[in-house]
Amino acid sequence: MTMLSLATVLAEAARKFPDKIAVIDTATTERITYRDLWTQTLSYAAGLRELGIGRGDTVAIQIPNLADFPRVYYAALAVGATIVPMHLLLTPEENAYILRDSQAKLLVAHASQLAAATAAGKLADVDVVSVGPDAGVRRLEDAAAGVAPLRTYESTEAEDVAVVFYTSGTTGKPKGALLTHLNLVMNTVVNVFDVHELFDDDVVMGCLPLFHTFGQTVGMNGTFRLGGTIVLQARFTGEAAIDIMVREKVTIFHGVPTMYIGLLEAASKADRLPDLRLCISGGAALPVAVLEKFREVFHATVYEGYGLSETSPTATTNQPAFGTRAGTIGHPIWGVDVEIARPEIDDRIELMDDGELGEIVIRGHNVFAGYLNNDEATSLALVDGWFRTGDLGTRDAAGFITIVDRKKDLVIRGGFNVYPREVEEALARHPAVLQVAVIGIPDAVHGEEICAVIVPDPGGITADELIEWSKEKLGRHKYPRQVRFVESLPLGPSHKVLKRELRKTYSQ
Repeated sequence: MTMLSLATVLAEAARKFPDKIAVIDTATTERITYRDLWTQTLSYAAGLRELGIGRGDTVAIQIPNLADFPRVYYAALAVGATIVPMHLLLTPEENAYILRDSQAKLLVAHASQLAAATAAGKLADVDVVSVGPDAGVRRLEDAAAGVAPLRTYESTEAEDVAVVFYTSGTTGKPKGALLTHLNLVMNTVVNVFDVHELFDDDVVMGCLPLFHTFGQTVGMNGTFRLGGTIVLQARFTGEAAIDIMVREKVTIFHGVPTMYIGLLEAASKADRLPDLRLCISGGAALPVAVLEKFREVFHATVYEGYGLSETSPTATTNQPAFGTRAGTIGHPIWGVDVEIARPEIDDRIELMDDGELGEIVIRGHNVFAGYLNNDEATSLALVDGWFRTGDLGTRDAAGFITIVDRKKDLVIRGGFNVYPREVEEALARHPAVLQVAVIGIPDAVHGEEICAVIVPDPGGITADELIEWSKEKLGRHKYPRQVRFVESLPLGPSHKVLKRELRKTYSQ
């Protein structure tokens, strides 16, 4: 029996860097040292215990990117509870499903989220307490005020579940991915000490949602393991992010592609740009054209990586040790194997040679313990000790892995496989295209037709002009026959483009 707690990440930073600023909350203007953050966390933990939460219980948290997120997160870990982070953009019905499925005993919601949280709590019959400004319901701060803080965190085992991430249900209901203390501690440590050169005086921009695995592990937990400072932005806009990064001398930016596009749009209006040392992109494919333009404008290289909720999240990334290659997701991180397997074989893993296109499969310390209450989905995903990602990709002779597309996003036009990502990469290079998503829509003749949904530079181009331009850049079966212009693409809670929504809209 090996004891390990993710709470150690903050506890040890408080011991080592007590007077350093851990969190800058740009919404409340709080600047909190590691000592104070850990003291507040142990006080919140005592409040949770007062509310009947202990080891093995499940606590849901619905909090934006504010200092209360780490306080409540680490407080739940400190009492030995399992955390379910709630997406802030889901409906009360969707969140009630997650509360019921995870058997949450309590939902801790920030006052700003209280209306949606209490509605979900009522539907699921789960108690709700608030943090932050007084909102007229029982507050965690009040429960904590009447009792002494915990002396230290509760003992948990390495294989105990620390966090349950609900994966966005592209196929039916969301599934709860079980991440252990070992999964999350290892991923945090490897991200910080084995991938890039990071320093304890680094200042990290915390604009990725903390309820999402990328923002939580790579952003928050990584910063605390390092002893750095995280600057929290509650609602991302490119203009505000640039202002914050300049003011707080941010050195590291973590973002998803839509955020990099937002920063580029805002850069032309900014007086000064931040001096970024390291930029990491994940969550979705970053068009090479965006990466190149970002390097040109911000004088910073973007290192693209790859991971999923089920892999804690980081599985691969471009990293200095192996060199970097734009358009790829780099090499596996330390202690993790990433291979290409035959996608059509379900019951076993058959590995393929370099250069062959297949399904990306992963094994290592980062792979989750399975899906909550869903043995069938677990047995489909975990085969022969490997996790099947559902992503199609290749590995070249130098070991660089490239994602070609999601298995389910593949378009089959007239019997030919078309990978939307390849079409998106080409279209993203047109100067009038700000953002693009490519989908397959039903077609009587070809089975599926290629449709490009585009956020254009106003007045920049017509659909016919863009189709003609793309004919020169793409094979005859690949160029889009239909172009739709929109003001914005639908984004999920973690800022990923929701292609299923686009398919629904344009398949009629």
